[in-house]
Amino acid sequence: MCPNMETSEYFSDAVALLQHLIHISSVSKEEKEAADFMEATIRSYGFRPHRVGNNIWTSTADAINHPFWSANKPTVLLNAHIDTVKAVSSWTRDPLSPSIEGDQLFGLGSNDCGGGLVTLLQTLRRFHAAGSEACPYNLVYLASCEEEIGGKNGIVIALPEIEEEVAQLSGTEKEKAIDVAIVGEPTGLRTAVAEKGLMVLDLIAHGKSGHAARNEGVNAIYEMLDDLVWIRNYHFKKESDFLGPTKMTATVIHAGTQHNVIPDLCTALIDVRTNELYTNEEVFDIINEHTKSELHAHSFRLHSSHIRLDHPLIRRCGQLGLTFFGSPTLSDQALMPFPSFKLGPGESSRSHSADEFIRLSEIRKALEIYWNLLSM
Repeated sequence: MCPNMETSEYFSDAVALLQHLIHISSVSKEEKEAADFMEATIRSYGFRPHRVGNNIWTSTADAINHPFWSANKPTVLLNAHIDTVKAVSSWTRDPLSPSIEGDQLFGLGSNDCGGGLVTLLQTLRRFHAAGSEACPYNLVYLASCEEEIGGKNGIVIALPEIEEEVAQLSGTEKEKAIDVAIVGEPTGLRTAVAEKGLMVLDLIAHGKSGHAARNEGVNAIYEMLDDLVWIRNYHFKKESDFLGPTKMTATVIHAGTQHNVIPDLCTALIDVRTNELYTNEEVFDIINEHTKSELHAHSFRLHSSHIRLDHPLIRRCGQLGLTFFGSPTLSDQALMPFPSFKLGPGESSRSHSADEFIRLSEIRKALEIYWNLLSM
């Protein structure tokens, strides 16, 4: 296969693969059939796949014919996810029946994150066909699961094994095995150099029950009111150039049992979106300091992420004319302990929507961008 060939063959394979994947239901935690198909596809492409749960990965070192790897090259992880959300009720077509109308390919998961999933895999194939001299990086491809729910069986169980394998190949420490990741989320083929983190908090206020007709009891709703007003009005001081301010929103409140009983318990869910200038722990401490209700974090692990603008791949993105932005939506980036950025075909605004689609021209353009980004 000629390393200088046009992207047409890889484009055709990418579209065919995406159409087949759309046929397979792969809602989070139910990705086994899609993972089986991805595993078989990677093997049919001439690579030995690795698997833990429903996470599948491979690399140029796993090529059955002419495997290659260089301990002197940095390693780039190419990542996208195979799971989808459930189809909303307002679809006007079968979400599991891919259809092409003009430049649009319709189907559940086509945009989020099928486009990135198939183009990154074809990128790995193309660089293997071109040979080790074509790319200044070692490439690892990972199709992860449970991304849409941040699940415990997703990328978090795959990364340690990948890092161990890469460390052995490169003769380095496990913590330094992967240098950077490209996450193929739909970004309109712009470069997301930062991504907001997520923290979900339980706010809990206690009162004392009593009869609503008499002046008795302590109303737990009123006990929480000042905290909710503070949450609505407070502005975190550090604002990010790409992500703006850290933002918190009360999204769910539960209290009371019936109209004539003073509620003795009020609970609220607080959605917190952090920028890269705060850790989740720091934001938790600030909120806890200013509120009197009990405060509990579901998790601190989904931190904001960012990459230096002088990183070689980010500089290369600039040379290719790609624009930079900060992404408000979460991805597997939040669970990566190494630098990463999002760059992929499709538009985030189409994700999780009825009649989801991706443009075929976006897939073709992504193949060209990935090639030019990672080439010598």
